[in-house]
Amino acid sequence: MEDAAGRDGAGCQGGEAALAQSGLTGGSAHGRNANRMKNPVKQKPGESKLRLSDSRSGANSWSTKHRKFFIVLWLIATLLVTSASAQENKRSRQEPLRIQEQGSFAVGGTVINNPGKFDPYRPTPDGQTLHGDHAYVFYQLPVKARQLPLVMWHGFGQFSKTWETIPDGREGYQNIFLRRRFGVYVIDQPRRGDAGRSTLPMAITSTPDEQLWFGTFRLGIWPDFFPGVQFSQGPEALNQYFRSMTPNTGPLDGDVMIRAVASLFDKIGPGILVTHSHSGGFGWQTAMKNQNVRAIVSYEPGSGFVFPEGEVPAPIPSSAGPLEALEIPKAEFMLLTKIPIVIYYGDFIPATPTTNPGQDQWRIRLEMARKWRDAVNKHGGDVTLVHLPEVGIQGNTHFPFSDLNNLQIAELMSTWLHKKGLDKDPKRK
Repeated sequence: MEDAAGRDGAGCQGGEAALAQSGLTGGSAHGRNANRMKNPVKQKPGESKLRLSDSRSGANSWSTKHRKFFIVLWLIATLLVTSASAQENKRSRQEPLRIQEQGSFAVGGTVINNPGKFDPYRPTPDGQTLHGDHAYVFYQLPVKARQLPLVMWHGFGQFSKTWETIPDGREGYQNIFLRRRFGVYVIDQPRRGDAGRSTLPMAITSTPDEQLWFGTFRLGIWPDFFPGVQFSQGPEALNQYFRSMTPNTGPLDGDVMIRAVASLFDKIGPGILVTHSHSGGFGWQTAMKNQNVRAIVSYEPGSGFVFPEGEVPAPIPSSAGPLEALEIPKAEFMLLTKIPIVIYYGDFIPATPTTNPGQDQWRIRLEMARKWRDAVNKHGGDVTLVHLPEVGIQGNTHFPFSDLNNLQIAELMSTWLHKKGLDKDPKRK
């Protein structure tokens, strides 16, 4: 309170000084009296001294009132700005996260045992081991966590950073859903990010490619952003965006990834799998391998659409190349009909073929996803596909969960989880 009063007092003095400098205060009383002595006002014939005095008094009174009026206006403006700033700070402050438990671990993977005998004094690869091809998992469990945690799996060229702080510096899905009392497990798939220990070698080259991904991820057509895109167009956001990409450290192997994530569900029990892009197809196969996957939320799945034998659609062509579906035994496919699944696609996906491969590849992926939804539902499944522009949400990129409106996108997911009974509170002991 004292600091605030001090600031207000200083502000008043500064306001008066500014007003005096502008000539609105009329100067000091001493200065005015001195001027009167040097330049006495001459009284016209027939005019009384009282009238002259009244005139000067009225002018001084008007000047004083004018000064007070401007000071009051200045104080009101200052108070309004201070109040608005305080309200904004209050809105921007988040409640502290209440974490019951957090940690990290490796899961899945394999061990190579090299033949021979290890000599610690003359070390060679003989007789040594290599632990690799595991997934890395970081987890946080909030106080009073809901029954089913969320397992978040990144897409191609990404790692767990996908779900953390988003490019414009705000909270990502990891914290958003912790605040909604879900346990959250974010993974780095085998041979990526913190799970970089591969059992097979691969050359990693440094190739400039970021303008290509700018288009593929549908921010725009380089160097221009799409009008109305839900992505911060400041240089730092784009800098953070490009720095969230990371290479494979070994050959891309779907079976290795599926086994590792299935092992995670063996370890933690029932949960909800949240996938993005390239992990979408691997997510279906993980659910077929491990029934602890109780639901799937998939953002813009890009490949791996599985269909039962005899029901595989024809490849769909595009300017980026064709997209082909996968055929699997019907008994395996039917496992996907046992869990609820929701799929979300963002904006800037053309309805008809285009020569821009960055956009056209998503046209055929959305088309294939619709065919896949229809196939699962025809066999008794529960798949919902949401094309965001069709429900009135415009401007989203390939990363809806980290766009400017990510809270709105999170609310869609929360609503779906609640509708499906997947957000139940912990059981009472």
